[in-house]
Amino acid sequence: MNSSDFYILLADLILVAHALFVVFVVVGLVLILIGGVCSWSWVRNPWFRLSHLIAIGVVVIQSWFSVICPLTIWENALRQKAGEVGYQDTFISHWLENLLYYQFPQWMFVVAYTLFGALILVSWFWVRPRSFRSRPLG
Repeated sequence: MNSSDFYILLADLILVAHALFVVFVVVGLVLILIGGVCSWSWVRNPWFRLSHLIAIGVVVIQSWFSVICPLTIWENALRQKAGEVGYQDTFISHWLENLLYYQFPQWMFVVAYTLFGALILVSWFWVRPRSFRSRPLG
């Protein structure tokens, strides 16, 4: 394996991690909402819910301040080291453009991330997580 192949492999691994992060945020909300209706106890796990809320919070704050996600930066740097071209915009805008063949203005992503984050925050109150305090032994 030459260094170019190694950089591409690392970039692809970051791409997979980034995609899994998006799946965690999006599918996590869907499962929380379904779990609230179906009374699934695991969707009330406070650690899962807090990590889910923090994940979208980071995305929302990055979008407000026009900060490119570090995963995108690292993936682009590795692809460029391998002689490839990186993304011109953010991870989501790049893949939406490739999937839908349409380029959305950046402000639409800020609004979408903010609304999605607000929905996740609302889900915190609609499907309340359990307390972080441990149960008394007894």
